[in-house]
Amino acid sequence: MAKRERVVRMSVELPLWRALTGYRVLTMIYAVLLAIFGKDNFGQQRFERPWVAVAYLAFLCVWTLATLPKVRSAANCTKRFLVADLVVALTGILLTPLADVDSQSFDGPTLPSIWTAGAVLAFAIKGGWRWAAFASTFVAAANIIQRGEPSRDTYHNVLLVWVASIAIGYVVEVARASERTLARALEIEAATRERERLARDIHDSVLQVLAMVQRRGAAIGGEAADLGRMAGEQEVALRTLVSSGLVPPTRVSEDAADGAVVRTVEVDEEDSPGDGGPVDLRALLAPHAGSRTSFAEPGAPVLLPAPSARELAAAVSAALDNVRVHAGPDAQAWILVEDEPDEVIVTVRDDGPGIPEGRLAQAEGEGRLGVALSIRGRLRDLGGTAELISVPGQGCEVELKVPKAPKVSRGKAGTAR
Repeated sequence: MAKRERVVRMSVELPLWRALTGYRVLTMIYAVLLAIFGKDNFGQQRFERPWVAVAYLAFLCVWTLATLPKVRSAANCTKRFLVADLVVALTGILLTPLADVDSQSFDGPTLPSIWTAGAVLAFAIKGGWRWAAFASTFVAAANIIQRGEPSRDTYHNVLLVWVASIAIGYVVEVARASERTLARALEIEAATRERERLARDIHDSVLQVLAMVQRRGAAIGGEAADLGRMAGEQEVALRTLVSSGLVPPTRVSEDAADGAVVRTVEVDEEDSPGDGGPVDLRALLAPHAGSRTSFAEPGAPVLLPAPSARELAAAVSAALDNVRVHAGPDAQAWILVEDEPDEVIVTVRDDGPGIPEGRLAQAEGEGRLGVALSIRGRLRDLGGTAELISVPGQGCEVELKVPKAPKVSRGKAGTAR
C-alpha cells in the first residue's frame, strides 16, 4: 500500500494580515485625499506649509506600497519593521503642527490620519495585546503632544484606539491558542487511528499466533509448555503496548509563524497492487464456508470498492475467529450476505453460549481488542456500523453494515509528525 504525507495548515490570523494589507492601502489613499480636499473650520486650506505635508505624504505612499510584503504574514512582519512603521506614523503626527499651525487650536486630522491605526494593528496581530498596548501608548502620547492643549474629543479618540487595539490583540492570542488546541486534537486523532489500524493487523496475525502457541504448548507439555508460557507473556506485553494509547509528542509549534501545521501519513489503498475496481465480496467470504460454517449469498455479484471489501472480509474473519475461540471448535456459524441498494449487510451468527454481560468491556480493559478494533474499528473507518447482539446461552450475532458509497475518506490517518 502506498503512503502519502498530508499537510494541513491552519491559520486564523492569515485573513487578518490580508485585511491589514487592504486597510493600509485604503487609509493611505484617504490621507492623501484628505490633504488635498480637506478644509479648516473656516473653509480655508489648512496647510500654511504645504511642502511639509506633500513631502511626508509622498514618503507615506512610497513606504506603504514598498512594505506591503511585510504585512502579508507574521513571518514577514519583523520587529524591526514594526518599530520603523510606528516611527513613520509618529513622525506624521508630530509634523502636523509644522504643516498646519492651527492644528492645535481645533481637533482636525493629523497628516497620516487613520493610517496610524494600521501600524498599531500590526503590533496587535503580531504580538498580541501587550504589543498593542505598547504601540498604542506611543501613538496616544504623540497625539496629546501634537494637540498641545488636548480637548475631550482628543482623549476620547486616543482611548478608543488604545482599547480597540488591545482588544484585537487579545482576540488574536485567543485564536492562536484555539488553533494550537485544534491542531493538537487532529494530531491525537491521526495517531489514534493509525494505532488502531496497526492494532487490528497485529490482532489478526501476531496475537492470534501467540495465543495458539500458548494453547498448543500447554496441551503438549514439556519444553513446549515453557515455549507456550513465554508466548503467553509476550502476548500480554504486546496487548498492553497496543492498548496503551501512547501518542507521539506534537510538533505544531515549529511553524507557528504561518499557523499551526499538522502532518499525517495516509495509507492510499487505491494505489495498492491488485486494485482493479470493484470486488465481488462473495469471492472473499466463500473460503470461510465449511462443515461448521454455512454461507448464504444473494446469488448475484455483491460489488464493493476493493479496500471496503477487504476490510469487511477481515471483520468477518475476526468474528469467525471469536466464534472458534469463545464458542468452541464444535460451534456452528452462519454467514449471511444481503445486497441492499445503498449498503451491504453481512451477518455472522453462531450457536455458542453467547457473551456474558460486561465481558466486552472487561476484555477491552485487558487489552483484548478483537471486537473493538478488528470489527468495530474497521467498520467505523469505512463509514459503516457493527452491531453485536448476544443473549447468554443463545449464541451471538454480529451485523456488519457498509455503505456502497464511502461516507468518509478511505485514507487512514497515520502518525502525526
